[in-house]
Amino acid sequence: MSTRLFHITTLIMAVMINSAAAPAHADIERGRDMMEKNQFTEAMREFLPAARAGNADAEELIGVMYALGLGVPRDDRRAFEWYMRAAMKGHPGAQSGVGWYYEVGRGVEAPDLVRGYMWYVLSAIGGDPDAAISQEEIVKKMTPEQIREAHILIDDYRPWLFPFR
Repeated sequence: MSTRLFHITTLIMAVMINSAAAPAHADIERGRDMMEKNQFTEAMREFLPAARAGNADAEELIGVMYALGLGVPRDDRRAFEWYMRAAMKGHPGAQSGVGWYYEVGRGVEAPDLVRGYMWYVLSAIGGDPDAAISQEEIVKKMTPEQIREAHILIDDYRPWLFPFR
């Protein structure tokens, strides 16, 4: 393949990808607007296609809806699962949500301070301003061994979630 043909093909693919992403972003904004108007069922209809396509913002917002019972029955397990999907894509707000669920033991089998702390730290790395406060609070409940264990996990996850930080 010639260099010129390669560049044209690459440009066409980039345009197609950006065109496909634009409607999903618009759906999320529409969904947020609907949430502000307490139109939660309609908001969920906007979020689901984007979330199923892997959009972390939509996944996190669905997690919020299940966590608070907005237009759906409150369900900590489903909230946790939606937050986790977004967290694994580097969404700082969802990472804090996962940390909280692990800290208090809702939506999971039992509290897990190690994983709660790990997710708060990753969230702080990602830019969530409240994560540092949560991190300070959870560490007060942890043993030195738990903190060491959490830092091993943080070192494992950090380069994967934040390869350029």
